[in-house]
Amino acid sequence: MKKWFLLISMGALIVSLTACGSGEGGNADKAATKEGKTVLTLSLRESNPFYQTLEKKFEEKHPDIDLQIQAYKSMGEQWGPGEIDKYQTTTNTAMLSGKGVDILQVDNLPLKEYVSKGFLLNMSDLLEQDQTLDKDDLQMKIVDGMKLNDGVYTIPLGYSLKVLVGNGDMLGNANVAFDDKSWDWKEFEKVSKEVIRKAKESGANEMYALASYPPEYLFQEMLFENYAAFVEPSAKKASFDSPEFVDLLQQAMKMNEEKIITSDEAKPGNQLFSSTSIVSPLQFIEGPYMLFDHPKIMLLPKAGETAGQKGARVFTSSLFAIHAKSPVKDEAWKFMTFLLSEEAQLIQDREGFSMLKSVNEKILNALQEKVKSGDYTLPNGEQVKVSEEQFTVFKQIVQSADQYVELDVKVLNIAGEESVAFFSGQKTAEEVAKLIQNRVTTYLNE
Repeated sequence: MKKWFLLISMGALIVSLTACGSGEGGNADKAATKEGKTVLTLSLRESNPFYQTLEKKFEEKHPDIDLQIQAYKSMGEQWGPGEIDKYQTTTNTAMLSGKGVDILQVDNLPLKEYVSKGFLLNMSDLLEQDQTLDKDDLQMKIVDGMKLNDGVYTIPLGYSLKVLVGNGDMLGNANVAFDDKSWDWKEFEKVSKEVIRKAKESGANEMYALASYPPEYLFQEMLFENYAAFVEPSAKKASFDSPEFVDLLQQAMKMNEEKIITSDEAKPGNQLFSSTSIVSPLQFIEGPYMLFDHPKIMLLPKAGETAGQKGARVFTSSLFAIHAKSPVKDEAWKFMTFLLSEEAQLIQDREGFSMLKSVNEKILNALQEKVKSGDYTLPNGEQVKVSEEQFTVFKQIVQSADQYVELDVKVLNIAGEESVAFFSGQKTAEEVAKLIQNRVTTYLNE
């Protein structure tokens, strides 16, 4: 059995806070100064050219502030064994002492513990009252989706999307009608069967909906996409013993048994779909057009109550928070608003899609013009033709990308561990669903 949840790398390494305290003590009572400027400290996991440019532009806009960046790792420096734990322990110790930096990157840190102990500033009121941010332009649904205890404690630098890329030629030739904005996994199965049947009638061999996809991988994908249908963290409630969840387990197994999906290695032309992460506007082209000549970008199927939601699933990167005991909260908020400004969001090397709708539109328009003029080539050197209609689809997916759901690593691991018994034939789907339900319910109520 392959290792569960390869898509989750370092998130499962979160260490618990063992010391007591509620964030009292704080930083120095007075703000630090340097050469007459207010010192604002920013802690990063790793440095890169984006942050160097960001520092320069921020200080130009705020000449009375000296932004000092403290990076745990320099650009390109590898993380050795145990270093993630060391990084987390070092940050935890600083937060517990009340002497942490003013702004910190909180990716892979125990965010819930920080919030519960009062280490991070609730930015909800600041965000609501700020007059410099255009809330209509800002991806507020993503910001709201990241709330903890009804408070905004983190601001993301950007986000990425999870989509399904289909073989446009085969889908078009099969002429099978479906709406990817509202389909569920049962319709995905039905559509896949019909398209594969027609492709084989035309002489295709070894056709699958998804290749290099054992059933436990498909179940993983299904759970990621439909997490909100089975877990309500605020209510400390789970519904893994529901018929909808049992269906997911059984569907994943059924599609494997019926050869709709296969664990065999993907080969050119033998798969109908590919589940893909789009981490930048450029990857709407570089990823899909390296897979298929005429790719069709779609939303992944949903299940249960999430079926019919029209946005692509979002996952964020580079999350920033303000230390609740920082003596320079006003300056820290100025940095946050600058992070969400067009000037900062347009800096080269910024990862992910922009938190500003207008910036995404500008980047996609520029890419569209480059492709249209023939100045764009794929990484393999080939030129590519992308229709106006495809760019319209790209823009629609980006603008509607609001399905952010926090995935709890512990819950996902429980589901993965217990599902092994089903996929190995040791337990029924119902038995496994009950085991997952009991363990997750216990965990949520701890």
